[in-house]
Amino acid sequence: MSAVPVIELRHAAQAQPRETLLRFDRVAMHFGARVILSPTSLDIARGEFVCIVGPSGCGKTTLLRTAAGFETPSSGTVMRGGQRVAGPSREVAFVFQDYGRALLPWRTVAGNISLALEAAGVAPADRAARIERVLTTVGLAAHAAKFPAQLSGGMQQRVQIARCLAQEPELIMMDEPFGALDAMTRESLQDELARLVRERGLTVLFVTHDLEEALYLGDRVVALRANPTPERPSLARVIDVQLPRPRDQLGTKELPEFLRLRRELYGFLGHSHD
Repeated sequence: MSAVPVIELRHAAQAQPRETLLRFDRVAMHFGARVILSPTSLDIARGEFVCIVGPSGCGKTTLLRTAAGFETPSSGTVMRGGQRVAGPSREVAFVFQDYGRALLPWRTVAGNISLALEAAGVAPADRAARIERVLTTVGLAAHAAKFPAQLSGGMQQRVQIARCLAQEPELIMMDEPFGALDAMTRESLQDELARLVRERGLTVLFVTHDLEEALYLGDRVVALRANPTPERPSLARVIDVQLPRPRDQLGTKELPEFLRLRRELYGFLGHSHD
């Protein structure tokens, strides 16, 4: 199966390509002789939701962490807004899968969100209003005084998302943020995230093992392969997801185009170790 061409537009009806916010220019990562990620080039448009899928060990999280400035690639460069990424930035927020360890247990919900504001140097007098605003956005306004241990897993992940929103980033990185949640909570947070992205015009780079999640959320899905070689590079597929928005957990997943894309991705991943 031939690779699907990269398409910069979120919807086919848009006439003009979006501004590139994030650029991977032949980014590679290796540890000794082991190649984790072969030279990979990819552009992410401002306001785009891009999901990254692939088998374990294919470099999904590595790609995310180099984009966030947590790791330096062995070769190649990552550019954000035309500037080389040389380390973490307040313009980039990161949502981890392990929401329990991402929150400070001795701080309340409001206190955990305040961390982002303190780091950004926001004046104490201005923090309360912003904290209240983001908690309302994620449906946790009534839980500001609670501690993480008093919250469900889904609520804890909402706190982590709210903390990212309080940071007012231009780019959000998410590393399997819903992977540890039950199915109904995961679907609820998927819809909530899609709403926030649509309303705020956020740019999101989202790693997941769940192919349906990738197709449901993404404007594009980037598929990586494990054990790359010069003949079989890491970047295997870039699929444009032309499904109407807003999406619906039942209706969208019954669309013929959704089913076709799911079959294509499953077919690819089923042979990606070859």
